[in-house]
Amino acid sequence: MSGSKPDILWSPHQPDRFVICDSELGLYRIGPVGSAETKAGTLPLSEESAATLLAINSDTPYMKCVAWYPKHEPECLLAVGQANGRVVLTSLGQSHNSSCKDLVGKEFVPKHARQCNTLAWNPVDSNLLAAGLDKHRADFSVLIWDISSKYSPEASVAAEKIRLSSVDLDSSTVVTKPLYELGQNDACLSLCWLLRDPKLLLAGMHRNLAIFDLRNTSQKTFVNTKAIQGVTVDPHFHDRVASFFEGQVAIWDLRKFEKPVLTLTEQPKPLTKVAWCPTRTGLLATLTRDSNIIRLYDMQHTPTPIGDETEPTIIERSVHPCESQIGSFAWHPSSQNRMVVVSAANRAMTDFTVFERISLAWSTTTSLMWACGRHLYDCVEEGAEGVESMIEKDIATKMRQRAQSRYGHDTIQVWRNHVLAGGNDPQLKSLWHDLFYMKQCAEDMELKLQGNKQSVVYSGIKNIVKTSSGTTESRRCWSGSDRQTDVPRYHSEERCLALRLCGWISRGPEIDMEAFLRSLEQEREWERAAAVALFNLDIRRAIQILNKGATAEKGDLNLNVVAMALSGYTDEKSSLWREMCSSLRLQLKNPYLCVMFAFLTSEPGAYDGVLYESSVAVRDRVAFACMFLNDAQLPRYIDKLTNDMKEAGNLEGMLLTGLTKDGVDLMESYVNRTGDVQTASFCMLKGSPGEVLKDPRVQCWIENYRNLLDAWRFWHKRAEFDIHRGKLDPTSKPLAQVFVSCNFCGKSISYSCSAMPHQGRGFSQYGVSGSPTKSKVTSCPGCRKPLPRCALCLMNMGTPVSNCPGTGKSDEKVDLTRENKLAQFNNWFTWCHNCRHGGHAGHMLSWFRDHTECPVSACTCKCMQLDTTGNLVPSDSS
Repeated sequence: MSGSKPDILWSPHQPDRFVICDSELGLYRIGPVGSAETKAGTLPLSEESAATLLAINSDTPYMKCVAWYPKHEPECLLAVGQANGRVVLTSLGQSHNSSCKDLVGKEFVPKHARQCNTLAWNPVDSNLLAAGLDKHRADFSVLIWDISSKYSPEASVAAEKIRLSSVDLDSSTVVTKPLYELGQNDACLSLCWLLRDPKLLLAGMHRNLAIFDLRNTSQKTFVNTKAIQGVTVDPHFHDRVASFFEGQVAIWDLRKFEKPVLTLTEQPKPLTKVAWCPTRTGLLATLTRDSNIIRLYDMQHTPTPIGDETEPTIIERSVHPCESQIGSFAWHPSSQNRMVVVSAANRAMTDFTVFERISLAWSTTTSLMWACGRHLYDCVEEGAEGVESMIEKDIATKMRQRAQSRYGHDTIQVWRNHVLAGGNDPQLKSLWHDLFYMKQCAEDMELKLQGNKQSVVYSGIKNIVKTSSGTTESRRCWSGSDRQTDVPRYHSEERCLALRLCGWISRGPEIDMEAFLRSLEQEREWERAAAVALFNLDIRRAIQILNKGATAEKGDLNLNVVAMALSGYTDEKSSLWREMCSSLRLQLKNPYLCVMFAFLTSEPGAYDGVLYESSVAVRDRVAFACMFLNDAQLPRYIDKLTNDMKEAGNLEGMLLTGLTKDGVDLMESYVNRTGDVQTASFCMLKGSPGEVLKDPRVQCWIENYRNLLDAWRFWHKRAEFDIHRGKLDPTSKPLAQVFVSCNFCGKSISYSCSAMPHQGRGFSQYGVSGSPTKSKVTSCPGCRKPLPRCALCLMNMGTPVSNCPGTGKSDEKVDLTRENKLAQFNNWFTWCHNCRHGGHAGHMLSWFRDHTECPVSACTCKCMQLDTTGNLVPSDSS
């Protein structure tokens, strides 16, 4: 390699050693930085590794090519091809055993001197060494030497040539008789042994690639091409070979050797080296002249369901190991994707690892999967026992679990939908109770008789109180006491409707909260029940509830103290009781206890301590406002509270906005905050007027939820949702999108070709006689032209499958399952959108159980393979 760029060779069996070949041979050992093996004066290769020079061999001048002996013993034996055609065996700094001593220094001399271009050891029969030489009109260019052979006296070699070989050599170390001679009157530029058969040798000759068989050297397989340099076999796919010419790389398949299966992108400068990665399937590295980058080609074969081979997909990328121009590179034989590069100018070496591309994919079940090299990583959202409470599940996981529990589909007891959602989200609980109360009020016979009240119910309390009229003011005594209170209460029909929507009162003209209080006691919401009783001016009932809560199982004994404080209520404004309650109420942890004392210590009409306590449920604050705020204060408070709910995206505000445009604005804030299109879709369908359902945002949520169900393969759930949507929104029912039309007149024949029994005239009007159960339509009802024939039974479409012979291989397939032979699907028209061939659906399914190609003769279309969803199974099919 005198005067040329250096080359690099890894030891086939010692993963920490390599040789740099230039004007001399240098043996290096690579190791981690700072280890005992890397002494002072080592050459740094990277941040983690360094190389130590072990030996130098400068006894073989005029080097053109080098090959490392493939077996363990003798160790570090190298074959060197020289400019005069000789092949010399040499070694580097080893204590030679007897077998190695016999080989080191041996020379293999051709008849006529010319340059040796390439060397290749046989990987199985390691005594065979193939050498590729330049052309000579009277000699062969491919010589295969047996390194164990002795000197042949028949060969005449001039004494001058022997003296030129080496200082210490004698005539017994020179071999002039090759074992095989191939490629007469031609030049050989590259060689490699085929891994699939150790007797086959692939040679890049002057104008062709030739495969020589040592068992029959008189014949060869060849293909004419210019890509004859750098032939190399893929170690993972023994029938794949790469070669190059100028800036173009050709990939060959030895099973189809007529032409290359792939030609890689041509580079502007000539290539100098091509090498397959020994640790990675289908990864080819190429180096161009005067370049500081190495180009990688990742060849990926896409598998098909049928198992057919397809052309590989090439992914091209470049790596930049060092700043200087690269002279050569070599893949590490065992470390994955690792290589050492040597610079062209100063032998500077770099240890470099090619990082794998990371393929990332989200699954529809919210698990994350990525592939890097040979490793496949899967990150699944799991709720461990102690972790589940700290880490909230992703909204997609929640929606998927809710869809499985039929969340949103309970249209009778609407409030139960929050239980189907898990029952642990207070906003969902409030939303579904609001919708339940709206539904109850809308179904009330009295409201229905009043005409437009049903739409008013779903318009929200904000719009209801705006229309309030005939409000009356009353003052009453504390229940159970004869003391008069100065707290005014307001009544009107609209305020009563608002209280019903809040769930405080039930149907009837009287404001009776006893049923509501009992339900709160059953749910053990003692503080809330006491507050509601107090707001109803029943202080004695509030004290009873607190005492009951204190004595209940796992009750709070502090409620007795609160009840005792409550019993001391006095309406004297300067009393010590009012002063203490005003200062100490904020220390109470429960918000309902706070608002109870805020109510008792507030001036009439100034109830900010109750109305703006954010921890109290919105429905309770709105109900309180409807009872104690006048017609001027109430709309202002409701408007302010509605705006706060809309900005926060709080579903409790749906009580105020109703299923109106304001409700859509609130739901938009909620979806932007949580991504819960499932709740948004079901909520808007519950009672929204048509103009709201036509809102683009609502349609977007509904379509996104339908797409989610399809992505999860919840096709049955999506169909149920469409049915549910069709009942609540009749305008959403889709029109027929696909129908079978006649090839001649274009009219639909879908309604005429059913093989199911018909009454009355049956199909006699179309010229078909017979009993209704055997009825068939084999012609278009519009133009009377015949329908296409089934490609398998050759009968016109419209003929029932039960009358046609089967086409499968087994008896089971011939009968098309006896119990289902009258199934309507078997009679359907089906055809391939690619080749337009088809027939009865039952026959097509039977055919493609055993075949991959179209049943029509001379048609090579792989119809079923084109159907990407053919093998999918619904996730909700259980």
